[in-house]
Amino acid sequence: MKKLILLPRTKFYFILSISVLSILSSGCSDKCETTNTYTYFEPVYSTKAEVKAAIGLEAPKTISNAGRIYFKDEILFINETGEGIHIIDNHDPKNPKPLNFLNIPGNYDLAIIGSTLYADSFVDLVVFDISDLTAIEEVGRLEGLFNHYNSFGFAADDTKGLITDWQEVKNVTVTESECSNQVQPWGGIFYEGGIAFNDMAASTFNAKTAMAPTTTGIGGSMARFTISKNHLYALDDSYLDIVDVATPETPFKKSEMELGWWPETLFPQGNTLFIGTRAGLYIYDITTPDSPSQLSAYEHIYSCDPVVVEGDYAFVTLYDGGICHNFTNQLEVVNISNLSAPSLTKIYPFTSPHGLGIDSGILFICDGDDGLKIYDASNVNTITDHLLAHYPTINALDVIPFNDVAMMIGSDGLYQYDYSDIKNIKLLSKIAISVD
Repeated sequence: MKKLILLPRTKFYFILSISVLSILSSGCSDKCETTNTYTYFEPVYSTKAEVKAAIGLEAPKTISNAGRIYFKDEILFINETGEGIHIIDNHDPKNPKPLNFLNIPGNYDLAIIGSTLYADSFVDLVVFDISDLTAIEEVGRLEGLFNHYNSFGFAADDTKGLITDWQEVKNVTVTESECSNQVQPWGGIFYEGGIAFNDMAASTFNAKTAMAPTTTGIGGSMARFTISKNHLYALDDSYLDIVDVATPETPFKKSEMELGWWPETLFPQGNTLFIGTRAGLYIYDITTPDSPSQLSAYEHIYSCDPVVVEGDYAFVTLYDGGICHNFTNQLEVVNISNLSAPSLTKIYPFTSPHGLGIDSGILFICDGDDGLKIYDASNVNTITDHLLAHYPTINALDVIPFNDVAMMIGSDGLYQYDYSDIKNIKLLSKIAISVD
C-alpha cells in the first residue's frame, strides 16, 4: 500500500490555485482514467545539518524572484523567495547599492528589531546580528517554531530530512489501479511518494515559488512577520505564533493562537494588530502582547487580502490571485474609528490590486499588471477621482512609502519614487530583476 503524504503549505496553496485548470482539463471524475500520462514531481530532501550549513553571507547577486520587502535605517532587505535576503544600501535612493546576499534556505519572511534580524528557514526561526552588514552572523535559533509548516504538506522524513525542492520526472504513466479514488480536490494525485499532474496543470507548476526592542523596521503590506512591544508575531498556516524578543538574541515562544480563517498579512498600529485574511479583516488588542484578544471582525467575500491602516481607516485590497479565484478585484475602505465595530465606507474597483501603502493621505496601490497607482486619499469617499500618478508598464506587487520615497517591488524590478512634491512625482532609480 502506498504511503499517503501531504504537500508543504506553500506548495499546497499553489496547487489549489490551479485546481480549476486541472479539473477542466481532466474532467470531474473521482478516478483516474484507465491509463493516463502525468508529469510527476518528486521531492528532494536535505538534512537539517545541510540546511544549517548553507546559511551564510555571500556576494551580491541578481534578484530573480522577489518576495517580501523590508526597510530599516536606510537599508532595504528584499527576500529572494525560498532562498534568502538581498541587502541593499539605500541611503541614496537615486543610487541604491547592493551590499551582499544572506543565503537562507527556506526563507520567505523577515522582521528586524534593533540590530537583530529574524528570518524563517523552513521550520526554524533563525536570529542574525546585523550590526555589521559586512559580517552578518547567526546568533540564535528557535528550532521547530513553525510546527504547522507541514499542516498541508509532505511531512518531513525523520531520516531523509526536509523537502527543499521538487524534481520533475516527465511522462509517468499511471493506471487506474494505481490511483483509483485518489484524485485530490486540487486536481492532482499522490503517487509513489510524490505528486502527479496532467500535462496542462503541470505546465504552471513552479517548484521555486511554490515551496512556497528598540526600533523596528517597516515591512510591506504583504508581511507575515511583524514586531510590536518586544514581541514577534508570525503567521504559520492558520496559526499566529507569538515570540518574546525582549532579549533579541534569545527569542522564546510565548504562545500560539489558532486563527482559522486563512490569515495572510499582519499590520500593527499602537496597541492593535490588524490581520488580513481571506475571510476578512480581523482586529486584535495587543495591550497584553503575549495574549492578543479579538476586538472585532470585518468580513468580506473570500479573497486574498493585504491591509494598511492610517488614522480612522483601514485600506484593504482584495484580489483573485493565488488560490483566491473569486474574480473580485477591489479596494475596500473600512472605518475603524470604533475598533469594536468596523464598518465599510467605500468600495473601489481595480484591475488586480496586490500590496498597498499609505503616508499622510497619499495612497499607493500596486495594481498587478496595471502598474502602480498613486492617489490623494484625504477624502476616502472620492479616492479614484484624485489620481496623482499612474505607471502602467510595470507589474506592481508591494510598496513601502516612507519619508517621501516610495520603494516598490515589481515583477521586473525595484522601483523608487520621490513623492515629496505630489504634483511632480519622479522616478529615482530602478534595480532590475532577472526574468528567465
